[in-house]
Amino acid sequence: MRFEVLCIFPDMVKDAFQTGVTGRASGEGLISIDTVNIRDYSTNSYGSIDGYTYGGGAGMVMQCEPVYAAYCEALKRLDKKPGQVRVVYMTPVGHVFNQARAEEFAKEEELIFLCGHYEGIDERVIDEIVTDRISIGDYVLTGGEVSALVVMDAVSRLIPGVLHNDESAATESFGADGLLEYPQYTRPDVWHDKEVPKVLLSGDHLKVDQYRMREMRRVTREYRPDLYEEYMRKRGIN
Repeated sequence: MRFEVLCIFPDMVKDAFQTGVTGRASGEGLISIDTVNIRDYSTNSYGSIDGYTYGGGAGMVMQCEPVYAAYCEALKRLDKKPGQVRVVYMTPVGHVFNQARAEEFAKEEELIFLCGHYEGIDERVIDEIVTDRISIGDYVLTGGEVSALVVMDAVSRLIPGVLHNDESAATESFGADGLLEYPQYTRPDVWHDKEVPKVLLSGDHLKVDQYRMREMRRVTREYRPDLYEEYMRKRGIN
């Protein structure tokens, strides 16, 4: 998987992918990340890439040409033509990101992320290059870099070999059943008078699987009733 990120704070993006699981995966060549600094494509002597919004209002808007030029640079690096790579624009007005969308993105060979700032980006260039408008939640951040990192992290861990244990991605929250993950325990067996559920110590794999499924339903019903209702609806249970 190759990520190209169009942004104005490239160090924020690069630094985040130098440590942990994604850092190791980058070192092993399973994923790669590069950035294009939109400021490098300013069309004026001041180096600015924004302007006042037409129609009035507070804040500034990122201009079309610097964004488009950065996009063209990313395509050049990927040896692709316009329209051949999905462009993900991080925006509060986008579809809310979820595990299903992460799995969809993970099937791509390359992804370009567009990170906005200020009051956003001129709609004309968004219409020109963007294929997916994505939000990570119903709130507003200072810029798109942080939200792009969230999406890239979620996508990266689905790339074969990144986790070193592909079963982890298959059995965790928001998997095929849409349920939350069951509680996890480790040594010691007793801590602060709290015991590990005895079934997990039994060695009976069938009983363990049954227990974990019950716990997944319980946890989802308790903490995310919306997901539990959807789970029940799909099974025709009222």
